[in-house]
This record gives sequence, structure tokens and C-alpha cells, in this order.
Amino acid sequence: MVDSTTSVRSAGSSVSAIVCAYTEDRYGPLTEAIQSLLAQSSPPLEIILVIDHNERLLERVQAAFPDVRTIPNEGDRGDSASRTTGARHAGGEIVAFLDDDARADPGWVAAIARSYADPHVIGTGGPVRPRWATARPVWMPEEFYWVIGCSYRGLPTTRQPIRNPLGTNMSFRRSVLEEEGWFSQEITSVGTSTRGCQETEFAIRASARRPGSRILFIPEAGVDHLVESRRTSLRFFGSRCWGEGRSKALVSSAVGPTAALASERAYATRVLPLGVARGLLDAVRGDLGGLGRAGAIIAGLAITAAAYLYGRATELLGTET
Repeated sequence: MVDSTTSVRSAGSSVSAIVCAYTEDRYGPLTEAIQSLLAQSSPPLEIILVIDHNERLLERVQAAFPDVRTIPNEGDRGDSASRTTGARHAGGEIVAFLDDDARADPGWVAAIARSYADPHVIGTGGPVRPRWATARPVWMPEEFYWVIGCSYRGLPTTRQPIRNPLGTNMSFRRSVLEEEGWFSQEITSVGTSTRGCQETEFAIRASARRPGSRILFIPEAGVDHLVESRRTSLRFFGSRCWGEGRSKALVSSAVGPTAALASERAYATRVLPLGVARGLLDAVRGDLGGLGRAGAIIAGLAITAAAYLYGRATELLGTET
């Protein structure tokens, strides 16, 4: 008989945990991310920290965490190349990614590892809860928490298949990453750029080539994500919506608009109208912040859609910048 405690401790032996970082400005949150991985109930096989073209940060982390494998990004600047570098060096069968300003729950690794007992599972995602550095803006609707890199209203909350995970908290089989040629270098975020979606493009691509495969949402594999004050401004909100629209245009070019926008259509036609109604009802009940939330949903959708159309037009005309 296998001791249950031993079983839990060994569950993470197939998981390589990857954290990518690029700036010393987030050194404090980065250390918390690493500490959360070191404190897992089921330790991962290894922790790999990838530093994106920042020699000072590389040396600083190597000195502070000698037990963590710290390596430089071997590709161009950006999170796609950083994640690919980490995955290439990973020794585990499962590669789990955690953002440098997120903290994994103690059972994160174990929950991820257990999910891959199903051979049809090629990837996972989990909830991303906001950890506000300052007060949450009353105008920010939960439907747009993706702007701050967190789970938003409309996403699943129970264990079920999903199209793609959030990049803040995701994992894939290493074999699938390798077979698919890693993450797209054309769809990436560099530094404070508001673009991204490489995890969306990869998940769609990997699933399409593997009929019957699944990417699974795991409620138990949660993380909290630091929301810095700069991400709570209207200016950042608009910039992030524009970046998302441009990114979705690139994804559509790569995998086709039908696959790229399947989830977004339901979100725009079902979730957002209900969000506007909820905000207006809140205002009628005396919560004037509801007017701001309703307005933010309308503005956010308009900015994102305009950016998507602009991106598609420039691609078709061959003038993408």
C-alpha cells in the first residue's frame, strides 16, 4: 500500500514550474512568486526562472535563490520567447507557468499534476484572483478583469474543458509544446506592452491538431495576481483593450477568425449585455459606480472591436506595424 502523504508529495515530480521575469521593478512580487512555489504541498520537479534580457536581475535572483534554476531568455525579448526558453529546458512531463507577480496556492502543483492522469488532457488553467495593491476602482466591471490579467465574469468556475487558459496560470504537456513548435514569436508581449494572447493561439492550434484532446479548467489550481495601481487607471484600461484587439487580430490571422473568436462572440453577445444591465440596476439601487461599470463595458467593447478591425485591415493591406 502506498502512503497517502508520500503520494501527495510525489505528485509534483512530473511538473516543471516556470516563472518569467524582465524587470527589477517587480522584484518584490517575483520573490513572493518563487516562495509560493517553494512552499507547495507537493513540490515541483524543478523551478525554472527565465530572465528576459536583464543581466542585473539575473545575477540578483541567482544570488538570492541558489536552489532555483535561473537562466536567460535565449530568444528575442518578450514573454513568448521567455516561456519557450523555460519549456525547452524543462525536465518535467508537464510545464506549468506562473507570472512573476502572481502567487500560487499551496496545492497548485498537486492539482495540476492530478489532472494529467487523464491522457486526453493536454493543458490546464486555473482561477486567477486579483490582489489589489490599492482600492479596486468602483468603475471597473468584473466582466473586464482580463484587463488586469485576472479571471473575469463569464469564465467557468467549475472543472470543465475550456478553449484556452489565462497566461498568468496555465500548464501544458511538454511533448505538446515541443511538437507544436513552442509559442508563437509573432504574438507576444514585450515589457509593459499590452499585447499578448500567445497562450490563446497555442491552445487553439494544439487542440485543433489533436481531436479528442482537452484543455481543462481546474478550480483547485488557483493563484492570486498582484494588480498594481497603474493598472487601475482609465488610461491603462483603454490601452489594454486596444492591445487585446490587436492581439486577437494576429490570432485570427494565425488560426482563422472562427476559432479565434468563438469564445469572444458568446462573451460579447451574452455576458457583456448582462453586465451593462447589472451596472445600470446597481445605479438605480443607489450604487452610482454601476454607471461607471456599465460605461466601461460599452467603451471597452468598442475599443477592443475597433482595434481588432484595424489590425485585420492593416494585415490584409500589408501595413501591419
